[in-house]
Amino acid sequence: MNFEGRTALVTGAAGAIGRGIAAGLAAAGAKVFLTDLKPDAVADAVAALAKQGPIAGGRPADVADEPQVRGLADAAAAALGGRIDILVNVAGIVGQGKVEDIAVEEWDRMFAVNCRGTFLVTKHVVPLMKAHRYGKIINFSSKSGKTGSALMSHYSAAKAAVIGFTQALAYELADFGITVNCLCPGITEDTGVWDHVSAGYIQNLGKSREEVVKQFTAKVPLKRLARVDDVAALPLFLAGSGSDYMTGQAINVTGGREMH
Repeated sequence: MNFEGRTALVTGAAGAIGRGIAAGLAAAGAKVFLTDLKPDAVADAVAALAKQGPIAGGRPADVADEPQVRGLADAAAAALGGRIDILVNVAGIVGQGKVEDIAVEEWDRMFAVNCRGTFLVTKHVVPLMKAHRYGKIINFSSKSGKTGSALMSHYSAAKAAVIGFTQALAYELADFGITVNCLCPGITEDTGVWDHVSAGYIQNLGKSREEVVKQFTAKVPLKRLARVDDVAALPLFLAGSGSDYMTGQAINVTGGREMH
């Protein structure tokens, strides 16, 4: 893939998956701007990825806070020469608990980051894409957004909303040359999400980490959890010309566990 002359904004870029996507885009020639919540994490990601390709810089932002997102979009546009061709909305959080134990504040925060955050960043980037009549938007949902996961009702609901948002925008933005798709990964090793989820299941199910891994991999036809590279590869395809006739799709990366 060749992204020479293209520009990209990646949210959640300090995490394993976001960093993997940003690295892939930069290595293929895209000029990339990074964001995540914590300033130190953004600085570390920028420094690390600058060795792999043209990183334009980064800026910390809470994607659920509109003034911060507005500032992020302005900073990214300035650093990327007035255009953002590719937007990858990776930023998200995960949680776990019985529905009767989930606090309203926890429910609202789940939607604020996973759903509102995706909306806000997209809202402030789309005008630039429309101006150039070109854009590739890649959102992150989850396997749990298609088939809800027990003890994760708030997360499942928020990720299902991302799929609906993606489909609506695919219709809305098609006339401007903008495609909108999303990924629905399964559990991915070596990520903060897996660390959090596995710890939750260990506590809630009363099982060891080895038993939790065995329980989950038994449900996967390919008999393993996803790896970061499995998940990071698909956004590169969706960001390129090979996906020009794809929009509104929620694509599973689950080793066969999810097939609809």
